[in-house]
Amino acid sequence: MPNLTLDRPAAPVRGDGPARRPRRRVEPRTRAIISPLALTTPWGRFAYWTVLVAVVVVFTLVFVFPLYWMATGAMKTGEEIARMPPTLLPAEPSLDAFLEAWELFDIGLLLWNTSFYAVGGWLFVMAVDVSAAYALSRLRPIFGNVILGGMLATLMIPPMVVLIPLYLTIVDVPILGWHLLNTPWALWFPAAANGFNILLLKRFFDSIPRELLEAASLDGAGPVRILWSVVIPVSRPILGVVSIFTIVNVYRDFVLPLLVLPDSEKMTISVGLSQTAGAVGQNAILAGLTIASIPSIIVFFLFQRHIMAGLTAGGLKG
Repeated sequence: MPNLTLDRPAAPVRGDGPARRPRRRVEPRTRAIISPLALTTPWGRFAYWTVLVAVVVVFTLVFVFPLYWMATGAMKTGEEIARMPPTLLPAEPSLDAFLEAWELFDIGLLLWNTSFYAVGGWLFVMAVDVSAAYALSRLRPIFGNVILGGMLATLMIPPMVVLIPLYLTIVDVPILGWHLLNTPWALWFPAAANGFNILLLKRFFDSIPRELLEAASLDGAGPVRILWSVVIPVSRPILGVVSIFTIVNVYRDFVLPLLVLPDSEKMTISVGLSQTAGAVGQNAILAGLTIASIPSIIVFFLFQRHIMAGLTAGGLKG
């Protein structure tokens, strides 16, 4: 019987066969209301810019119109403010209401009081919240996660729920027996106990490279020296955000200063305007509110870049 052998094809040797074509990289397609191809046409560009401008204008009017109505209302007379239908522009613009509001409300004293409380609250926030966030992030104390969870749990409680216990604590501080009514401490201590600020600071401190801190530790620096010489200099963006939030919160807060600062010589501007609002005209009230909003608006426009940079700086570790 003949011996039949099946010749198997020899294995291809590398380099002998034909060169393979490189695979094409498939770019992911982006789905949108208007496709990228349509944006290259005149009609697509017209539709895109029309929608974009309309959305920007509508949202701008929603947020800016109340400020515009407040500022223009201060330039009107009392009769023009009560006129129906209301007018968008004052018939005879006048700045007399601003001068009247400055004298009747004593806005100079109120602004000084509010600025003093804001600076003091900022110093307490920097001392307490930065230290607490640094300890939770780098020192890792026992039950640190439990402590952080308890701080964050306070963010889920409405401020009005804890208002009465906070007032009773200010009237008679437990154990110490201090009476803090009509003192700046009644605003400074609650401002420092802010779980949201501690969360922001801790997130940023967690993103600081560990090698940087270990290098400072090898040079003989202790925890306090590392915080002062290494952590704080590289944390300026988030410190700017926390500073802005603290100052703006003091300027806009109303209920707590109303309760803990009943003395007319120590009121904040928000409380002082409300106490004498019933004895003046509506244009003077609007003028006082316009003057009171100027510091917060100036702070925002000066530091708006720092707000966005600080909120996104701790999102990625690197």
